[in-house]
Amino acid sequence: MPTDRIIFAGFGGQGVMSMGQMLAYAGMIDNKNVTWCPSYGPEMRGGTANCSVVVSDTLIGSPIIVNDATAVVAMNLPSLIKFEDNLLSDGILLINSSLIDKKAKRSDIKTFYIEANQIAADVGNPKAANMVMLGALLAVKSLVKLESIEDAFLKVFGEKKKAFLPANKLALKAGSDAVMSKIS
Repeated sequence: MPTDRIIFAGFGGQGVMSMGQMLAYAGMIDNKNVTWCPSYGPEMRGGTANCSVVVSDTLIGSPIIVNDATAVVAMNLPSLIKFEDNLLSDGILLINSSLIDKKAKRSDIKTFYIEANQIAADVGNPKAANMVMLGALLAVKSLVKLESIEDAFLKVFGEKKKAFLPANKLALKAGSDAVMSKIS
């Protein structure tokens, strides 16, 4: 696998950091080299938040993603506006179309519009829009094994949240199914 550089971005409280942490932990479980760099405004919940994750089979020279992201997950409009240009040509852009009514401006990237909030509500877990988007990302890019994401869930949220794992697995699958229906 080549080195993948992913930016997850949205408002605080949308689970942006959790998506990144889960991907990073899953990468470690799969014996890959990973970095996770969080960035959020002082407002926390409701303010801007993003994190970058690098997953690689080789050593990682820098955790910083400038204009070389292989994928961007945009959970809100300010994130789309800020990070779309950070994608490499032929990169993957996942847009939460439940909250973003704007289309991607670039034609040299692969864009997927996922109604993450609606899909999460449809599977009975309205707070799992982030898991829907993570499932969609993993369907488009084989970054880690799905089982590793499930194991990473417990690392990020702890044993006390184990009861929420089945509902989040449903959200991951629903996100994967949503993006696969756009590919086929």
